[in-house]
Amino acid sequence: MTTSIAPRQDSTTAPRVALGLLAAAVVAVLGNALIALAVAALRPGGVEKGLQFPEYASLTVLGVLLGTAGWALVRRFSARPRAVLRVLVPVVVVLSLVPDLALLAGGTTLLNVVGLMLMHVVVAAAVVPTLARVLPLPR
Repeated sequence: MTTSIAPRQDSTTAPRVALGLLAAAVVAVLGNALIALAVAALRPGGVEKGLQFPEYASLTVLGVLLGTAGWALVRRFSARPRAVLRVLVPVVVVLSLVPDLALLAGGTTLLNVVGLMLMHVVVAAAVVPTLARVLPLPR
């Protein structure tokens, strides 16, 4: 009796990646909407313009796409993509907080800035596990 073991098929297909990115974007937008609602609830008197859905939702989707592009580039060109991403992802998330600190210096309330910073973390938390599944890194 002979057995044949089929070669492992690459599960990275365009529809699978697109569906994964759509799911990550939806999760990130929903998470960021919850943060925006919490920020609005904590704002005393509603004096300041809060975090607006069209603004943060479009930037959330942009963050998902940019994160995916970076992941794909590292996956394609790095000899050790796991090691690179283990360092690169936290560094990029921290660097993404710099514009938020600039907003704080420009007069935006601490509450809104903290909300924006949390939104960056939510995007990373939604995108990284998704990409690990739909664009897996070689062992």
